[in-house]
Amino acid sequence: MHSLDERCLSYLAAAVSCGSVRAAADKLDINASAVSRQLAQMEEELATPLIERHSRGVRPTEAGLMLLDYHRRQRADRDDTLAKLGELKDLQRGHIDVVLGEGFVGELMSGLLQGFWARHPDLTMTLDLAATNDVVRTVIEDEAHLGLVYNPPPEPRLRAHARVRHPIRVVTRAEHPLAAQPGPLRLRDLAPYRLGLMHPAYGIRQIIAGAEQAEGVRLTAALTTSSISVLKHFVSAADGVTLLPAFCAAEEIAADRLAAHALAHPSLNAVEARVVTRLGRQLPAAAGRLLKHLCGGMAPGRSPAEAGMPAVHAAP
Repeated sequence: MHSLDERCLSYLAAAVSCGSVRAAADKLDINASAVSRQLAQMEEELATPLIERHSRGVRPTEAGLMLLDYHRRQRADRDDTLAKLGELKDLQRGHIDVVLGEGFVGELMSGLLQGFWARHPDLTMTLDLAATNDVVRTVIEDEAHLGLVYNPPPEPRLRAHARVRHPIRVVTRAEHPLAAQPGPLRLRDLAPYRLGLMHPAYGIRQIIAGAEQAEGVRLTAALTTSSISVLKHFVSAADGVTLLPAFCAAEEIAADRLAAHALAHPSLNAVEARVVTRLGRQLPAAAGRLLKHLCGGMAPGRSPAEAGMPAVHAAP
C-alpha cells in the first residue's frame, strides 16, 4: 500500500469528520476493524501518528491535519479537472459554488448576477451565506469555488482577485436625531441610543471592535444577531442604530427609509470587501467565467448602478 493511498486518506477524513473510527465505518458501510487497520498501517508507513484517540472520539494530529489538507486539495483538483473535461463537450453548462456574507445578496442579485445569467443562462449556481470566518474556511477547504467576504482576517492561503472599499457607516432612520449631527460621527456619539451589532464572527463586528479599542470606547449592544436583515428591521421598526457598510442597506437608503452617516475613525473608512479563491486553485471554466465577470463588473470607472457595487481597484 502506498502511504498516500486515496482510500486510506478517505478513511482518515471520515474518522475525523465523524468523530470516531466506528462512526466513520458506519458511514462508509465497512467493518470498523478494517478502518483501524488501514489507518494504523498508514501511520506505520509514515512513521508518525495521524490521529489521537480520546474518550469522546478522535482528533487529527498536526501530521493528520497536513494530510487532510492534501486530501481536500487533491479532491478539489480532481473535481475541477472532471468539470473542465465535461465543459469541453458542452461549454454552455457547468455549476458554481459561491459562499458570501449576507450583505452582498441584494447588490449581487440585482446587479452583477443578472448580467452574468443573461450571458450564461444554462450555468447553475449554489449561493451559501456564512459569517466571515466561515467564508474563509469554506474557500480554503475547497467547499466553494469562490467567496465574497467583508474584512477577512490575514490568510496566506487566500487570493484576493478584486477589492472594493466599503466604509462602515452608522445606519439609522432618516429622521433619527443622529441624522441632524454635522460631520462624521464618533463611536461615543452612539452611546445614548439602542445599538444593534453583528456577532463577533463577522468581519463587520471585528473591525468595530478594533476601533473601540483604539478610541477607548466600549459599545453596549441592545441587540446582537447574525442577520443583517434583522438589524435593518431593528433600525426601521424599533428606532435603533446599527453599524453596517452602506451597500448592505442600499435599497432602503435609496428609498429614503434609512440613512447612512460617516464615521470619523480611519480604520472604519478603510475596510474592504473582496472576491477570493484558494491560492493555487485552478477553477473550472464556469467558476472562472463568474470570477472574471465579478472582477470586470467591479472594475474602476464603473458606476454603482452598472457594477452593482462602488468603484474598485483590482488586486494583483
